[in-house]
Amino acid sequence: MAKRPRQRTPGETLWWGRTVRLAISALAVWFVFGFLVHGFVFQLNDITIADFPLGFYMAAQGSLVVFVALIFWFCGRQEAIDRNAGVAEPEPVRGEMPL
Repeated sequence: MAKRPRQRTPGETLWWGRTVRLAISALAVWFVFGFLVHGFVFQLNDITIADFPLGFYMAAQGSLVVFVALIFWFCGRQEAIDRNAGVAEPEPVRGEMPL
């Protein structure tokens, strides 16, 4: 006899919805700065920042800076979502090495 999956609580459904929305928004930012910006590199080269064409800057460093910022933003938001739902990992005890 197959087990029936248990029903999700409203809190679990809310947590999952927020997590999915966060992931989709992070992927959208990644797509914009990973593909779209580089697709318009020649149009962006008309704008200069510190005597560098914007298209060149975004290809060389700008997108990488955005990706690093995106990682920190995503982790912080996911931690907040997990804490609000009561599923965050416990803080390590002082003197213990975190995994």
